[in-house]
Amino acid sequence: MKAKVSIKKKRDFKGTWMKILGYCKQYSAILVLSLIFAVGGTVLTLIGPDKISDLTNLIEQGFISGIDMAAVAKIGFLLIALYAISFIITSAEGWIMTTITQRVSQNMRKDISAKINRLPMSYFHKTSSGDILSRVTNDVDTVAQSLNQSISTMVSAITLFIGSLIMMFVTNWIMAITAIAATLIGFALMFLITGRSQKYFTRQQKHLGAINGHIEEIYAGHTVVKAYNGEKQSMEEFEKLNGELKNSAFKAQCLSGLMMPLMSFIGNLGYVAVCVVGAALAINGQIKFGAIVAFTMYVRYFTQPLSQMAQAAQSLQSATAAGERVFDFLGSNEMQNEDGKSATLGIAQGKVEFSHVKFGYEDSDKTVIRDFSAIAMPGQKVAIVGPTGAGKTTLVNLLMRFNEIQGGQILIDGVPIDGVRREEVRKQFCMVLQDTWLFEGSVRENLVYNTPGISDERLDEACKSVGLDHFIKTLPNGYDTVLSDGVSLSQGQKQQLTIARAMIADRPMLILDEATSSVDTRTELQIQSAMDALMKGRTSFVIAHRLSTIKNSDMILVLKDGDVIESGNHEQLLEKGGFYAELYNSQFDESAA
Repeated sequence: MKAKVSIKKKRDFKGTWMKILGYCKQYSAILVLSLIFAVGGTVLTLIGPDKISDLTNLIEQGFISGIDMAAVAKIGFLLIALYAISFIITSAEGWIMTTITQRVSQNMRKDISAKINRLPMSYFHKTSSGDILSRVTNDVDTVAQSLNQSISTMVSAITLFIGSLIMMFVTNWIMAITAIAATLIGFALMFLITGRSQKYFTRQQKHLGAINGHIEEIYAGHTVVKAYNGEKQSMEEFEKLNGELKNSAFKAQCLSGLMMPLMSFIGNLGYVAVCVVGAALAINGQIKFGAIVAFTMYVRYFTQPLSQMAQAAQSLQSATAAGERVFDFLGSNEMQNEDGKSATLGIAQGKVEFSHVKFGYEDSDKTVIRDFSAIAMPGQKVAIVGPTGAGKTTLVNLLMRFNEIQGGQILIDGVPIDGVRREEVRKQFCMVLQDTWLFEGSVRENLVYNTPGISDERLDEACKSVGLDHFIKTLPNGYDTVLSDGVSLSQGQKQQLTIARAMIADRPMLILDEATSSVDTRTELQIQSAMDALMKGRTSFVIAHRLSTIKNSDMILVLKDGDVIESGNHEQLLEKGGFYAELYNSQFDESAA
C-alpha cells in the first residue's frame, strides 16, 4: 500500500511540473539561454580556485627565489575578469528568469480568469470565493517564485556540484575521496527530509485556501455576525483553521529549516577532513600548499550545491502543492462549448414557452422543478409566486441558462434556448435581483454597465423614474462620483441604482426578482410606476412575495413543490379560492393586523 502511495505522489509531482513547464513552452528559447548563462557563470566560478592555486604556488616559490610580480599581476587580472564576466552572465540570467516567471504567472492568472467564465454556477455554489481567490493569488505566486528561484538554482547547483567533483579529482584523488566520504551523509539526510516534508507543504496550501475562504465569508457577513453575537463562534472556527494552518506550516517549514544547519555541519566536516588529509600529504611532499588552498574552495563548492539543491527541492515541493490546486481548478468541468451554435434570436419578440421542464441541482437527488409548462406571450407581465423553496428563482435561472434543464424545453420565439449560445439568450434580458451588485467605480459606470453609447439625458430620465436623481445631485461629483467606502449608500439606494441600470439596458425582456424588497413604500410606488412603464411592450417575469405588487399582472403562475398548481390573473385566482387566494388573504390579514 505504501509503495502505491509513493508512486502516486511521484506521478503527481511530475505531471504538475510538466503542466507548469508547458506554460514556459513559448519562452523555451530564452529559457534555454538563461540556463546556459547559469551554467556558464558556474563554470567561470570553478576556474577561479585553480588560478588561485597557481597564484599561491607563485607566492610560495617567491619566498625562496623572489616573487614574479608580472605573473602574479597576470593571474590577478585574469581572476578579476573571470569573476566580472561571471557577475554579468549571472545578472542576465536572473533578469531573464524574472521576466519569464512573471509572464508565466500572468498567463496563469489569465487562464484562471477565463476559466471562471466557463465554469457552471454549480461550481461556485460548492466552492468558497476565498478559496478561489487563494488559488489566483497565493498559489500562482508560489508557483512563480519557485519557477524563478528553483530551476536556475538547481541547474547552477548541479553544474557546480559535478564541476567541483571533477576539479577535485583532477587536483588530488585522495582528498577528493575524503571530501566525498564526509558529505555522503548529507545526501541521505536530504532525501529523507525531502520525502517526509512533501505532504506538509500540500496541507499548508490546502489550509491556506480554507482560512482565506473563512475570512472572506465572515468579512462579507460581518453585520450579521455582529447582530447575532456570532463573534465567538466565528473566532472558534478561525482558531481551528488557523491552528491547522499553523501546524502544517510549522512542520513543513521546520523540516525545510533543517537543511541549512545540516548542510553547514556537512560543509564544516568536509573542511576538517580536507585540512587533516591535506596537511598529512603536504608533510609527505605529495601535494603543494596551493592545492590545499584550492581544495578548501572546491569543498565549499561541493557542499554548497547540496544545500542549494535541498532548498530548491523544498521550493519545488511547495510549488507542486500550489500547482496541483491551480491545475485542479483549471481542470474542473466546464459548461458545454457553444462555438458551433449558429442560431440567433435577433431582437426577440418575447414569446417564451416552458414545455415540461424538469430540473434538479447537481449532487442532489431532489427534483426542484418537476413538470413545469407555461406560455408567456409578447408584452405580457408574468408573475411567479409561491412559498419559499417552490422553485421561483430556479425557474428564472433556467430561463437565463445559469443552470441547464434536465428535461423538457424552454423556447423563445419558438427557438429552443439550448440551441442558442448563452450570451445570445442573456442579451435578450435585463435583470434586477434582490441581491444588489455594485462595483467600485463611478455612478455612471455602474449605471451603463456593459451598455455603451448612453447619453446624459437617458441617464437623467432613468434616475428620475426611480427617484434617484435628487440623491445623485447631492453627491460631490454627480454621476462621476466613485462608489467606494467613502460614499455611503443604503440598501434601497443600491437597489434603485440596479433598477435604473435595467431601464438603461432597454432589452426586449425583463426579469425582476423581488426588485423592490429593500425600498420604502413611497419609493416603491414611484419605482412601480416606472417599472410599469418599462414593462410596457416587454415580456416581463416578476418574482414577488408581496402579492399586492403583482395584482395587475397579465398572468400569475403559482408554484408549489416545483409544479404549477394554478395560473390566471389576480381576479380569476381569487375567484377559484385556491392556494393563491389563501396566500393573498393571509398577507392581507397580516397587514391588517
